[in-house]
Amino acid sequence: MFSKTADPTAAPQRPASGSAASNNRSVFSPDLKIVGDVTCLGSIEVQGEVEGTIAAHTLTIGTEGRVQGQVAADSIEVKGKLDGRVDANSFTLRASAQVAADVSYSTLVIESGAHIEGRFSKPNA
Repeated sequence: MFSKTADPTAAPQRPASGSAASNNRSVFSPDLKIVGDVTCLGSIEVQGEVEGTIAAHTLTIGTEGRVQGQVAADSIEVKGKLDGRVDANSFTLRASAQVAADVSYSTLVIESGAHIEGRFSKPNA
């Protein structure tokens, strides 16, 4: 579902997840480019390119995937490129990841070989 926010500078909010909705999975193919905001109650896998904000329960950026903008999800796994601002409970960077972002996380995994630049912060419990 595409949506617009009143304040384009506001960080995206993670959607509330429901048991039925969280089983849904959307795949953005390598030949797809989206400019705008994307909200999903389930999972999103980006193999193409997204410029804008993404809010989902689970976000996976594939090896060919590129995301530029703000992302918020319970779980984010990056194998491709991510540039922007991130809010995640679980943030995983695979060896092929290239990330330039300000990241807020609860759990962080960085594989050897991942390229990272930015500020990483873990909120106090």
